[in-house]
Amino acid sequence: MIPTHHQAFHVTRYGGPEVLELKTLPVPQPGAGEALVRVCAAGVNFVDNYQRSGLYPGEIPFVPGNEGAGEIVAAGADVPSTRIGQRVAWASVRGSFAEYAVVPAARLVPVPAGLDDIHAAAAMLQGMTAHYLTHSTYPIQPGDSVLIHAAAGGTGLLLLQMARLRGAKTIIGTVSTAEKAKLAREAGATDVILYTQSDFEAETKRITGGAGVHAIYDSVGATTFEKGLECLRPRGTMALFGASSGPVDKVSVKALNKGSYFFTRPTLHHHGEPGGDLEWRSGDVFRWIASGELQLRIGHIYPLAEAAQAQRDQESRGTTGKLVLTVG
Repeated sequence: MIPTHHQAFHVTRYGGPEVLELKTLPVPQPGAGEALVRVCAAGVNFVDNYQRSGLYPGEIPFVPGNEGAGEIVAAGADVPSTRIGQRVAWASVRGSFAEYAVVPAARLVPVPAGLDDIHAAAAMLQGMTAHYLTHSTYPIQPGDSVLIHAAAGGTGLLLLQMARLRGAKTIIGTVSTAEKAKLAREAGATDVILYTQSDFEAETKRITGGAGVHAIYDSVGATTFEKGLECLRPRGTMALFGASSGPVDKVSVKALNKGSYFFTRPTLHHHGEPGGDLEWRSGDVFRWIASGELQLRIGHIYPLAEAAQAQRDQESRGTTGKLVLTVG
């Protein structure tokens, strides 16, 4: 029995975590090509913070949350009724910080038996992000050297493991504490730099014998970008995919010319479309989790009502691994 109303967070203005308001709202109705999903778990990601703050502006008001897992309970026109009851997961669609969410059916991937909702929700956005970065943005080749910032975060730990799976020889991770350094090494980092104690540019050059790295995967942004360019070898790739320390507003063409560097600002939106990328990337991630080749570290699980606290904890950069909300 589907209720008429549900609990959902509602953002009516841009701001800090305090603008997240838990309200009783009508349960959304699926339209053509859409499905209504009873949300069981929702992933917490930096993109949620960027949308909430207005860094990534969009339509207001909205229900936040770009990743989740649950069960299809109703189907709109053009969606087979046989999908009702199917366990599914999704990413890059807002609305998962709620008890029910409407999601385009084409973006819902089946959750394999044996994978629980918490891990299914935790795997989607960050797992596919790590996949496109290491397989498409700069496809790591055996023997490569790479630098991964925020290496003990949810995406960072997955990037380390995928770099290892791809055969990278030198995998450098930057972290802020000894505890995080231990996690990074366990995930596959061959070298770890505590940026609170050492200059990561100087350390990267030392580790690579002055050669620099083939690629940098940077989710930090403002505080790491310019120094990161100095860590690249000629024709190296700078993949900037986040802005946890603030956005990078200007890129110097002269700085890129120094080493014929490649610079890109990729997003999952352009690397996770249904009919190809979505199925490929989510299929790989789920298969690697099932086989044990990929380990998901769940840093903390919060009830839905504590979504604002989850975002505060994430923004403090004191967390490790993936943060997840449980619903119901």
